[in-house]
Amino acid sequence: MRDPYIVPPASTHGKLAARRSAPAHAARIAVSGVGLVTPMGRMLADFDDALFAGRSAVVAQTHTVGSFDAMQLAVAPCDFDDSERSSSRLPLDRGTAMALAAARDAVAQAGLDATSVDPDRLGVYWGSGMAGSASFDATARALYAAHRRVRPTTVLTTMPNAAAAEIALMFGARGAALSYACACASSSVAIGEAMRAIRGGWIDMAIVGGHEAQFSAGMLASWHAMRVMASPPADAPERACRPFSADRAGFALGEGAAALVIESEAHARERGAMPAVVLSGYATNCDSMHMTQPDPGGQVRAMCAALRDAGLRPEDIGYLNAHGTATGAGDAAEASSVHTVFGAGVPVSSTKAIHGHLLGGGGAVELIATLRALSCGLLPPTAHLQTPDPAFALDFVRGEAREVRGLRHAMSNAFAFGGTNAVLVASLE
Repeated sequence: MRDPYIVPPASTHGKLAARRSAPAHAARIAVSGVGLVTPMGRMLADFDDALFAGRSAVVAQTHTVGSFDAMQLAVAPCDFDDSERSSSRLPLDRGTAMALAAARDAVAQAGLDATSVDPDRLGVYWGSGMAGSASFDATARALYAAHRRVRPTTVLTTMPNAAAAEIALMFGARGAALSYACACASSSVAIGEAMRAIRGGWIDMAIVGGHEAQFSAGMLASWHAMRVMASPPADAPERACRPFSADRAGFALGEGAAALVIESEAHARERGAMPAVVLSGYATNCDSMHMTQPDPGGQVRAMCAALRDAGLRPEDIGYLNAHGTATGAGDAAEASSVHTVFGAGVPVSSTKAIHGHLLGGGGAVELIATLRALSCGLLPPTAHLQTPDPAFALDFVRGEAREVRGLRHAMSNAFAFGGTNAVLVASLE
């Protein structure tokens, strides 16, 4: 019996997937509010301006660790004050502080108050690849370099579920508060698993998203050692990250957080909310092939499963926000998998060129970029993509944002080290 998750080779361009009868879609999940802390700003207007103009927030920074040679790095930092303390006055890791700020903005936009949600039916689902890494790095320096005592709050600051716990405390959420660490797919998995919990009736509403803040000496040196980060061009450091380009040279590391408030459509109606966009599909799987080399077959299975979950066919998708890291192997694998599912029939762009790679928080930021494309009927370009790799036969959005009519459904990909793939589908209500 044929495995329904297996799709034929690229030569069919997804035709067999399109011929399959699409099942009735699972329940759609309303998006009621969003919040952002990004290198492109915190306000949606600023985010939109940079997103659709392809204006890069990437800069060049020099980092020196001990007696090692200085590292010239392309990074996308946030203008963010992380001196905030938690409600219990505990110090916060920079990433956790970003997570709380994004969650507050999302809850405010959703119009939530104590009368609009049952706390026992409110969950928190959050993702980060290496939560607390900045605090852990600072602790290691204090202990081994400066020979100072470790703070008694160190464990609470660095534990992977710190952000989810702090968000739950802030808003009195007494449903599940779960943290996901799936490398670059972390926040996409968190959002998708919250969708499943709402569909399953376990909760009515969730605060979801992810964050990452890895601009500490140890983490920057670690990423630099992997040789996956781009070196900033001396004359134009903002052009360091060039996804799908023939001369791509790696990603720029970003930091930030993104949060969404999602809920069942019935719950949204009951409290008088009228969301314009919904999450209609989700799938996750694992390549089970290699720690760092992505498998196009696993990505194909994930995209096809997300389409089935949404009750859609490949031709229904009007825009695809690609994982697009600007690495050699990563872009090649994704170009192959997208072509297998869609042929050249879907417009594709990667926004990492302008906000950097937010790792575990990237999926949430890029989902919001996808939602903005749906809401505005405008597709963001892949910045700096002048000459696409000739091996990639895809319809890249480049140069300027592309206006489209009748855009109803869009897909956002997140593919991670370790082989985790997560795909989200969003639709206009």
